[in-house]
Amino acid sequence: MLQSFWLYVWVFIGGGIGSALRYGVSRASFALIGPSFPAGTLFVNIVGCLFMGLVAGWFAYREVGMDQSTKLFLTTGILGGFTTFSAFALDTAVLWQRGEMLTAGLYVSASVIVSIASLFAGLAIMRMVLV
Repeated sequence: MLQSFWLYVWVFIGGGIGSALRYGVSRASFALIGPSFPAGTLFVNIVGCLFMGLVAGWFAYREVGMDQSTKLFLTTGILGGFTTFSAFALDTAVLWQRGEMLTAGLYVSASVIVSIASLFAGLAIMRMVLV
C-alpha cells in the first residue's frame, strides 16, 4: 500500500514538471508566432511523441530494467503532463505492432472524432446552462 502511494507521488511530481514545461512552450509559441495557429500544442505533441518513443524504446530494448517509479515518473508523469497525445500515440503503436491494424484504426478514429465531439457537447451544455 505504501509503495503504491509513492508511485502516485512520483506521477504527481512528474506531471507538474511536464505541465509547467507545456505551459512554457505555449507561452513561448504565443510570443513568437501569435494566437493565429496553435504551434505550441503541435510542438508539444510532436516532441512528446518523440520522447515517448525514446523512453518506451529504452524500456523495451535495454537489458537492464528501470524500476516502476522511474518509468511512471517519466512516462505518465513528465510526458503525460507535457502531452497526453504521446500516450495516445504509444497505445496506437502498440496495437499496430501487435498486428491489430483494424483495432488501431478504430481507436484512432474513435479517439479523435469522439473527443472532438465531446468537446463540442461540453461547449453546447455550458452555452445552454450559462447563456
